[in-house]
Amino acid sequence: MKMSKGRIGRQLLGLAMMGAGLVFAGAASAEVMGQPAPWEYKLQEAATPVMENITWFHNFLLWLVIGITLFVLVLLVLVVVKFNAKANPVPSKTTHNTLIEVAWTLIPVLILVAVAVPSFRLLFLELDIPKADLTVKATGKQWYWSYSYPDHGPFEFDSLMAADKKPRLLGVDNEMVVPVNKVVRIQTTGADVIHSFAVPSFGIKIDSVPGRLNETWFKATKEGMYYGQCSELCGKDHAFMPIAIRVVSDQEFASWIEGAKKKFASDKANSFASAAH
Repeated sequence: MKMSKGRIGRQLLGLAMMGAGLVFAGAASAEVMGQPAPWEYKLQEAATPVMENITWFHNFLLWLVIGITLFVLVLLVLVVVKFNAKANPVPSKTTHNTLIEVAWTLIPVLILVAVAVPSFRLLFLELDIPKADLTVKATGKQWYWSYSYPDHGPFEFDSLMAADKKPRLLGVDNEMVVPVNKVVRIQTTGADVIHSFAVPSFGIKIDSVPGRLNETWFKATKEGMYYGQCSELCGKDHAFMPIAIRVVSDQEFASWIEGAKKKFASDKANSFASAAH
């Protein structure tokens, strides 16, 4: 069936507009930090030194694997073209080649060393917690998080998913608040079952195990909102257990701490009053 020129033109215009829309959507999603973006195919933008190293190592492995794959493809094509029965009616009787055997032993060893060195360096960076400016204890519960700040007195608050907040399934009623450019030590445990505290933009993921206190750390270099989720299957509402961290200036953090303390004291007094009546 023949198509009219007008119809072809309209289809081409539609495809062009759709392509432009995808480009603009990609550009818009690139500006979003601390949360997933539509059609995202790469890691979230790094907001900590650890995540910057994870991103570099990921890209290094990606290009290494692409290079090895292309090299093997070229060798296969050469073998098919050069050593088929038509090109070589009399097959070679070569039994071994010392240079090639040394090369295919030495080159993989060098590749493994090139992968191992940055891998161990990254592992030590993640596990070696520097002197902390702030400690936050995150307790996983079915199905929400509770946060306390041991350095700032005995107060604690719960953080539950808020259905009326954006982004969907990530917004919470009470965010964890931390200062920018400060080393934050996360101590985490589980109150009932195993949970997992994970924030992709910070490059952290650690299990929250009942009866055990696990530690990790981050140093957020940019102010803003950052989201994560429980990453260990923990029951029927596992998918509704987000993590929201608000990174603010030192002054905003100090003000927030004072407000959080007063709110905790007020809520506690009200609960005692209700119990007395």
